[in-house]
Amino acid sequence: MTPVGSGAEMSGAAVGDGNGQARLTVLAGPTAVGKGTVAAHIRRHNPEIWISVSATTRKPRPGEKHGVHYLFVDDAEFDRMIEQGELLEWAVVHKAARYGTPRRPVLDKLAEGRPALLEIDLQGARQVRETMPDALFVFLAPPSWDELVRRLIGRGTETAEEQARRLETAREELAAEKEFDVTIVNASVREAANRLVELIRSPSVSGKS
Repeated sequence: MTPVGSGAEMSGAAVGDGNGQARLTVLAGPTAVGKGTVAAHIRRHNPEIWISVSATTRKPRPGEKHGVHYLFVDDAEFDRMIEQGELLEWAVVHKAARYGTPRRPVLDKLAEGRPALLEIDLQGARQVRETMPDALFVFLAPPSWDELVRRLIGRGTETAEEQARRLETAREELAAEKEFDVTIVNASVREAANRLVELIRSPSVSGKS
């Protein structure tokens, strides 16, 4: 794992394979750390980077739009996507809804030579590492545990029971930081997004030793 801001010279896997194949970047981290907010910032300011839209069986939150924030599907459709092999990865998140990444759009964008970003949970990131080990895996971390709790409670989108369940999961997710190639601390959305864009654009990055 390479901490952000270390100043170390970056070396490792290339962005492309020399045949137009771009590199996949996977962003994961604990609940409420701001993965979606960082991805949204990149979507607005760096449209050349393609960001995958995940499918989910959970209900939309206020302001969320189908096809923009998520592909909102029912359980039957999600089951069909699994059975047809249409998902690159999928998992039950926070012991509740299912989330998954449609496979074909990711492969198509990479084949076009366009950098692709997946903003997914820890379980999904582990599945992608099994099938696409050359991807760059970035862990988005909170400045502190107290700040993570403040963000989760402050956004007011979950019930108290859901908040407790998510915080329980978050402790497990934080312990997985060492599995990732690079860590970005999300103290500022703009700075975290800019750092992630630098990594995506970089011809090489430091991976595990």
